[in-house]
Amino acid sequence: MPAPSSAQFPAGALPASGGFSVTWDSAPTPMLDRAAARFDARTAILAGGARAGASGAAIPVRVHVGDDPNVLTVQAKEGYTLSVGANGVVLNADGPTGVLRGFATLAQLIRAGASGPELAFATISDAPRFPWRGMMIDTSRHFMSVETVKRQIDAMELVKLNVLHFHLSDGTGFRVESRVLPSLTSKGSHDEYYTQAQLRDLVAYAADRGVRVVPEFDVPGHALAILLARPDLAAQHPVDPNPKNKNNAALDPTVPGTLELIKKLYAEMGAIFPDQYFHAGGDEVSPKQWTTNPKIVAYMHEHGFATPQALQAAFTADVEKILASQGKIMVGWDEVSEAPIPKNVVVEAWRSSKFISSATAEGHPVIVAVGYYLDLLQSAGQHYLVDPYDPSSVGVTREQANKMLAKGGDPVLINAFLNDPPPPPLNDAQKKLVLGGETPLWAELVTDETLDARFWPRSAAIAERFWSPAAVRDVDDMYRRLATVDTELTALGLQSEVNTRRMMARLAPEDPDAVQTLVSAIVPIRNYRLNRYSGAHGDHLDEIAEIASPDPMASIRFNALAARYAAGDHSVAPELRAQLQAWKDNDAAYTKVATSRGLVEAVPVSHDVATLATLGLNALDGNAGASDAGARAVLDSNLAQLALSTDITAAFGAANTPVAGVMIAFAPGVKTLLGK
Repeated sequence: MPAPSSAQFPAGALPASGGFSVTWDSAPTPMLDRAAARFDARTAILAGGARAGASGAAIPVRVHVGDDPNVLTVQAKEGYTLSVGANGVVLNADGPTGVLRGFATLAQLIRAGASGPELAFATISDAPRFPWRGMMIDTSRHFMSVETVKRQIDAMELVKLNVLHFHLSDGTGFRVESRVLPSLTSKGSHDEYYTQAQLRDLVAYAADRGVRVVPEFDVPGHALAILLARPDLAAQHPVDPNPKNKNNAALDPTVPGTLELIKKLYAEMGAIFPDQYFHAGGDEVSPKQWTTNPKIVAYMHEHGFATPQALQAAFTADVEKILASQGKIMVGWDEVSEAPIPKNVVVEAWRSSKFISSATAEGHPVIVAVGYYLDLLQSAGQHYLVDPYDPSSVGVTREQANKMLAKGGDPVLINAFLNDPPPPPLNDAQKKLVLGGETPLWAELVTDETLDARFWPRSAAIAERFWSPAAVRDVDDMYRRLATVDTELTALGLQSEVNTRRMMARLAPEDPDAVQTLVSAIVPIRNYRLNRYSGAHGDHLDEIAEIASPDPMASIRFNALAARYAAGDHSVAPELRAQLQAWKDNDAAYTKVATSRGLVEAVPVSHDVATLATLGLNALDGNAGASDAGARAVLDSNLAQLALSTDITAAFGAANTPVAGVMIAFAPGVKTLLGK
């Protein structure tokens, strides 16, 4: 994972207990030497400690590398071919980055064999579908350590993601040491920031792994942290340092000092981040920030700006000129495209897939984030079916929009999400402008401790959508492979499992296993409903819903096995029965340990899990009709909540929030067993 463009797997394998021996057709660069060392270390872990020179012969890996003057650009050559046979491995890479991609695939061919670790025979020809395959880390809302960010970069290399979109400033915090404008750091960072030396090291670390780092410094909205240092540039005076919504504060685009600050800031940051692309934000500028300031309104009248969007378009054009003069290409969120702006501004579509269509129709390159927002807590399967070329895949219908308006939703925002009628398919010229996509993770409910689990393994599934052919869309097969990839990523350094286990032990030190068993049966509520739940319950970030995964593998497997059972494959009955019995029996253990805040709220959920497990056991025993009405009501309620969770409009005026902010994930499998 990602699935290669073309792959054949003939019978046979090489014993891998002796590790690998890499040789080069031409002298490798230091970067390639380091890549080979990482490959050696990683394959030793995946093969159970095998190393070259250990018992058994090392597998020879011969590498040929083509030239690539565009390394670490959007034009980088990432294609490769890989042949594994009786005589060893031959890797032909179009460029140095292709070596990294080939090594990642080669590591995934290691498997456990009857006589120990082995490397499967394969013939692979591979290249990415899209050149921009990113993930976005938000370190403004919750600061993430350098070590945590590096872990994500390591995992990105392993699944062939190649852009780290680093969101470094927002209303909550400005996270970079600035020497040109030191007050941005001293007043806007809250003493949590990266030094310039740390960031240069991080950029080099990412470059070694074929990952480009694109920084984002958001203007003119989301500017509170900047305005704490420069209140004279605020659209609203005085600047409230602790507003109810820290995202609203905006810069005043009509005063010369605003562009002067941006020019100095971007020049300094552009020197730290050498990538050609630079993200300037541009999202969610509250019109009231400008329309309730008489001086800004007068400026708009004087210069012929009929709407705030027109004023922002002019501001965007000025920012683009600044970045162009500094050798950068501007990226902005899709709000920047709501009025005419320079054609070379890259538009990142996030609110509705229709912006893929409208922006490319205007000639803009596009990055697709809509459909891949990990903080929505949607399942990997839901993200997996969103294609970057599909302008109709994500958005709300007119009927949904009307419901949202009736619940008090913002008409401007709802109109941006409206995708009714959906645009026609992209033509070939528009498709050429789609650079690829990103998985954003906004960090309101994410900390250093939970970042790994919120990014992974879902980012691996989305990485396949960005890399592999469009026809690779089998969700069941994706989950089958994702479970293995998740295990490999954990073995190679991700801390999702260890951090989650620590959270469980902190809440239930006497029996964290009881928490783990319950968590295997549940998912957190989705589409920002958990944000509302958390806000109403003290904003604690260490409760059962934060521990729960959007993709609990035990429940996913149970639902798949239940479908096989219903289709006539009764060989899976013992595994189904064992899982149901474990969930049923866990209720007593969980109730005993769930005495702390964060766990006690989920005691009713544990009871319901036991109830549904009993329903499933009855069905396996042929007694489906013996279930009482109360148990059936529990099942129907959970099925309804799961159905609601696929609808993004549930975030607007959501009512009847499930207990503890979680839902029972294996309810569909129980329904299948009951024949409902």
